[in-house]
Amino acid sequence: MTLPKAVDNFIAATNAHDANALAAVLGHGATVRDDGKTWAGEAEIREWIQGHLISPQIVLSPTSFADDRLVASGDGEFPGGPLSFAFVFGIKDDQITDLAIEPV
Repeated sequence: MTLPKAVDNFIAATNAHDANALAAVLGHGATVRDDGKTWAGEAEIREWIQGHLISPQIVLSPTSFADDRLVASGDGEFPGGPLSFAFVFGIKDDQITDLAIEPV
């Protein structure tokens, strides 16, 4: 499966549990919508990264990608996993500007 560079970088940084690489791929002014909440700004984005990706040791296994929508299985240290999620990306200049995540 061929992925845009930003999406590939997001998956690699998530699976490596690298908070700094994740923050770098989320562009300045990015927003993340996940679990019914919106995170914006560097401090909130880093809080989301730590709480939703790093601490639970999330590992993503992509299953499909079309029209900026990635479906992936997510596993980690959380109840009920693995679970499937849809990630809808807004991308500009190889950085993620907007990310919406929902269970599939």
